[in-house]
Amino acid sequence: MAALDPVLQTVLDAVPFQLTTDGGPEAARRRFRDLPRSPVHPDVETQDRAIDGPAGPIALRIYRPPTEQSVLPVVVFLHGGGWTVGDLDTYDGQARMHAAGAGAVVVSVDYRLAPEHPYPAAVEDVWAATRWVADNADQIGADADRVAVAGDSAGGNLAAVTAQSARDAGIALRFQLLWYPSTTFDTSLPSFRENADAPILDLASCKGFSRWYVGDLDLSGPSGPPVTLVPARGDLTGLPPAYIAVAGHDPLRDDGVRYAELLTAAGVPVELHHAESLVHGYLGYAGIVPAATEATERGLEALRAALA
Repeated sequence: MAALDPVLQTVLDAVPFQLTTDGGPEAARRRFRDLPRSPVHPDVETQDRAIDGPAGPIALRIYRPPTEQSVLPVVVFLHGGGWTVGDLDTYDGQARMHAAGAGAVVVSVDYRLAPEHPYPAAVEDVWAATRWVADNADQIGADADRVAVAGDSAGGNLAAVTAQSARDAGIALRFQLLWYPSTTFDTSLPSFRENADAPILDLASCKGFSRWYVGDLDLSGPSGPPVTLVPARGDLTGLPPAYIAVAGHDPLRDDGVRYAELLTAAGVPVELHHAESLVHGYLGYAGIVPAATEATERGLEALRAALA
């Protein structure tokens, strides 16, 4: 395995952070919220609104990059954070990066969080938001024929699930951008052992956040876990092309690689990018760590090309 990027190591030494369930969900959220963040792409305009959801209003933040074009492609953006932390504010910078990098309207979804709202609450909210975007693209200056989903980590899980649901509902997505996603829930993959004590996200945290998300759901039944929880178990034929980004120092590395293999076997065009010297969550270091900036820009360029 490649060594950790030295610039990233310096940043991690200066601002240590571990995504962990220690202290409960509110403590986890506070630690994530307190991370230093620099403003990015202030020229991207935003509008907050709420739509009807299955359990009440769902907050959305709609981003529009500066352009003279009246109609743009649109990306449904699903934040990460172990289905437990993260919101519109803590992921504002990453949503702005997607809007500017892809030249697209971005709709960031404030889905319900575990453990207070375990599976399938997040899936239901994200699907409601995706259907709303597909049905109301003209309201936000977007092209209903050029819709993509993007998400990181737990958001990558939700994006993969949404891509399958959209196909089943006859909504033709153009692309799925999955940043270090959780798709298999298979902790026997080698990267979970190799990166059991990795920076940012370790094996114990993977298991802890998954337990919070799964809640009381019984996964031991004869039919196995539902595909809207474990997208790698789904029918992958006919899905939109995918870009899957993984990081060398991430327990979820081989999970993303495995999903790329499964999609390829199902005839889905896939580009897999392995940032060998980076960690889980490297989008948060774009603009600070050159290797993270390069890896982020590569994925956003693939998204832009797919929506052109």
